[in-house]
Amino acid sequence: MNLRIGIAGIAIESSTFSPHRAGLADFDVRRGDHLLERYEFLGKDWAQGIEWVPLLHARSLPGGAVLPEVYDDLSAEIITRLEGAGELDGFFFDIHGAMSVVGRQDAEADLATRIRAVLGPDVLMSASMDLHGNVSRELGTAVDLITCYRMAPHEDAMESRERALRNLVERLRSGLGKPGKAWVQVPVLLPGEKTSTRLEPAKSIYRRVGEIADEPGVLDAAVWVGYAWADEPRCRAAVVVTGDDSSLITTRAAELAAAYWDARDGFEFVAPTGTLQECVTAGLASTARPFLISDSGDNPTAGGAGDTSWTLGQLLGVEELTSGKATAIHASITDPEAVAACVAAGVGNSVEVTAGGKVDNIPAGPVPLSGTVFSISEDPVGGTVAVIKAGGLHSILTSRRKPYHHIADFTLLGLDPAATDLVIVKIGYLEPELYNLAADWLLALTPGGVDQDLLRLGHHGVLRPLFPFDPDMPTPDLTPELLP
Repeated sequence: MNLRIGIAGIAIESSTFSPHRAGLADFDVRRGDHLLERYEFLGKDWAQGIEWVPLLHARSLPGGAVLPEVYDDLSAEIITRLEGAGELDGFFFDIHGAMSVVGRQDAEADLATRIRAVLGPDVLMSASMDLHGNVSRELGTAVDLITCYRMAPHEDAMESRERALRNLVERLRSGLGKPGKAWVQVPVLLPGEKTSTRLEPAKSIYRRVGEIADEPGVLDAAVWVGYAWADEPRCRAAVVVTGDDSSLITTRAAELAAAYWDARDGFEFVAPTGTLQECVTAGLASTARPFLISDSGDNPTAGGAGDTSWTLGQLLGVEELTSGKATAIHASITDPEAVAACVAAGVGNSVEVTAGGKVDNIPAGPVPLSGTVFSISEDPVGGTVAVIKAGGLHSILTSRRKPYHHIADFTLLGLDPAATDLVIVKIGYLEPELYNLAADWLLALTPGGVDQDLLRLGHHGVLRPLFPFDPDMPTPDLTPELLP
């Protein structure tokens, strides 16, 4: 008899410091075979002889907190579909782990607990998460197997999902039942830009995760950095080691937790940092081309609103750029009204708009921007996209929130980042293509909903003491707990 495994989840990373609110239109909602298309690895040998039961999976670009009615509708449909799915042997819970819902707390645990109530105590549930997710005791208890990425940037995202499902399938076929789970939270909360696995100490910690996962008696091991731009008690680092040797998994979970705690002062930004002015000045003075600058405070892939205008306003005050002595690209600002004005003006014609600051106006309001419409194009993620050229500065405006991670994102607009002096991108650590493109780069500590300076954001809902908010806090008890 074939195994029957259900698949569902809601995946978004939500900054509670961003005024953006994630609505239904922000989600790519899939059901049936369209949902299964997300998992190409289901064609592999290990995945054969299984009846996959796709329920509903909703995935969004990171943003602000989810509107409660949207979460209620999506989660209710998952439960309804699950109730009508018939008997299941297993369940795959595909989430990000840092979803916040307006007025609620620990949304993933809420949904996992409701799913568990329908599945009953004996159906195995496996969860895959981003390492920037949060693992509360409630979430860790509701699921049986739980894992996360081991790379930041997340080049192993699909590999992690496959591991979560493959472990589930192998567990079901072996008849071994539920593994033990050694769980411990570590009272450290750091931004992803300080915990890239390209650099130490995260590099060594995550290498050790893989070594532990391969040990006899261990099924899997995972370390979560946690999500720094939400303000909930669950927001902190966590370790889970699963397996059948309770003593071993407890020992290894304690080892990883201690390693993370001991390294807390050693985590550094993935690149040299500075104010935007300092970064632009250094970039213009450098001979390295292209010189990339991360506009980190409004990074849409970390939860930024995408329309923060503060950096654009500063760039428009740089004479070398506005005079055309140097060239620059700024990517990007979400502003459908400004894009519509560009479309109405037409390519090659003059245009005056007020750009950004209409959703997140805390750092700055709408910025006056005048120039020539350089290009207009259609993008599957960003919708209609317009570029305004003002002197040597090319400002990208999108009708929908979009990250700029790939060379093709720019060339689609008629821009050549490799031949540009400065490329300023709303991003944290550079994704692989941009990392390889950059002759040199700096991380600008700009304001926004995902400000890298956590201490100025105003957390009040996290559990204290917590590093770095309490740098002199005593050494915590990092004894792992065996979850039921």
